[in-house]
Amino acid sequence: MPSIVDIRRAADRGVTTTDWLTSRHSFSFGDYYDPANTHHGLLLVNNDDVVAPASGFDTHPHRDMEIVTWVLEGALAHQDSMGNSGVVYPGLAQRMSAGAGVLHSEKNDSATEPVHFVQMWVQPDESGIAPSYQQREIELRDGEMVTIAAGTGDAAIAIHNKDAALHVARLQPGDAVTLPEARYLHVFVARGEVTLDESLYEGDAARFTDSGGQTVTADEPSEILIWEMHAGLGGR
Repeated sequence: MPSIVDIRRAADRGVTTTDWLTSRHSFSFGDYYDPANTHHGLLLVNNDDVVAPASGFDTHPHRDMEIVTWVLEGALAHQDSMGNSGVVYPGLAQRMSAGAGVLHSEKNDSATEPVHFVQMWVQPDESGIAPSYQQREIELRDGEMVTIAAGTGDAAIAIHNKDAALHVARLQPGDAVTLPEARYLHVFVARGEVTLDESLYEGDAARFTDSGGQTVTADEPSEILIWEMHAGLGGR
């Protein structure tokens, strides 16, 4: 299929900074707004966050959003109005379906070390569903792409969108994975350096339209997050 690719560099992302948070936004979020950069396919948020020790997001609301959190370093404590509480750490995938409405907080679980995580939002297929929560350990092997969240098929955690799936790959130098074919792909370099036609570095992203089959090769120890989406907003 014909392919369109849009490379987005880490330095071009929006940034929110406070005395306890550095949040880098791949798409418009909060005070960062670019009308030409609101989403890709079904993916509305891809925030790369570092939270200082003993700090975090106080209780706040969400509605009608599938929120997937992937921790890179440290530990993130979660509490919500459904009665769920726990700590999310590297290798554990978390999904919160906000549905008809939910309150939650996210705090660094350490008093001495920062926590670094990527939080991603996609719209659900249906609005007003009952809120829900899921987390699960992921077994990752170097050089393999693992599906950690999907609306259909075999995945560690389920999201309420049949056209979306999230894959992760941890790669050692020389390891390679092949991208799935999809209407939209979003490839985010969470850490390291990879080659995908050109070099991509930590925080860079490649946005594909009508694509798939490309090879991603690690140039150094790397971790990449890949959203596979077979529709866009409004079913486009």
